[in-house]
Amino acid sequence: MDNRQSSTNINWYPGHMAKTKRLIKEELPNIDVVYEIIDARIPYSSKIKDIDTIVKDKPKILIMTKKDLCNLDMTKKWQTYYENLGYNVILLDLKQENDYDKVIKMTQKLTLDMQNKRKDKGLNPKEVRALVIGIPNVGKSTLINRLTGKKVTNVENRPGVTTNLTYLKTKSNIVILDTPGILWPKLDEEEVALNIASTGGIKKDILNIDEICVHILNTLYNYYPNIIKDKYGIIDGDIMEMYETIAKRIGAYKNGEVNYDKVSEKVYNDVVGGFIKGVTFDIYESRFTKI
Repeated sequence: MDNRQSSTNINWYPGHMAKTKRLIKEELPNIDVVYEIIDARIPYSSKIKDIDTIVKDKPKILIMTKKDLCNLDMTKKWQTYYENLGYNVILLDLKQENDYDKVIKMTQKLTLDMQNKRKDKGLNPKEVRALVIGIPNVGKSTLINRLTGKKVTNVENRPGVTTNLTYLKTKSNIVILDTPGILWPKLDEEEVALNIASTGGIKKDILNIDEICVHILNTLYNYYPNIIKDKYGIIDGDIMEMYETIAKRIGAYKNGEVNYDKVSEKVYNDVVGGFIKGVTFDIYESRFTKI
């Protein structure tokens, strides 16, 4: 492996993120409900730390996306954890049309009191305004496109695609305020930074790709040995052996030398592209002792 400097003190806080927080606070009085989006593979790491300081006491729905990619047993432990804290939690498969009904029904439930008060005054039901907020690459754009019934926002497996606040109409008497992905100013916890990086929430050009790959491989080997064996044929926990095994499998081994860059890119892209399924990086048992 090369000698590039290792750094997990990832500090990515572009100006548009600071601007987003300011614009959200300005628009908040017009918002009826908040959709907080997190990745089901990193249900702790992808949750915005200071979310309550941003959205105040607005009714919130915690939407865990990418259900089809996570380890359901592990993620459901996190779902129960957040529900015990009082959150309204929905575990969502972005590829299943019927799953989106859960969001609509929960929204109607949380705004029922508001609508009943309008009814008592002889007013028509109010068009509900929902704020969508989350870190980059957790599926916000896919969620919005499904709720609106058309492609109104770009969908890519990279952060920084959405850059403005935009109101978008849906088919369910809900208007959605789309926002760019937000990260907190400093990802000062190594495991959180690595988890977000591993699932594509931080721009690739500021990462040490080898370090991210090592984190992914170690997580797979320690917690999902069957997946790493089936995907790459790995049965040995030595990281150099892992690289060599993968290199030979993907044609990145020549004259007794491993092309480490090619292996790291392959593993990274396998996770970000959704080709590795059944993995939740936030291990509940180990993480819970740190909360």
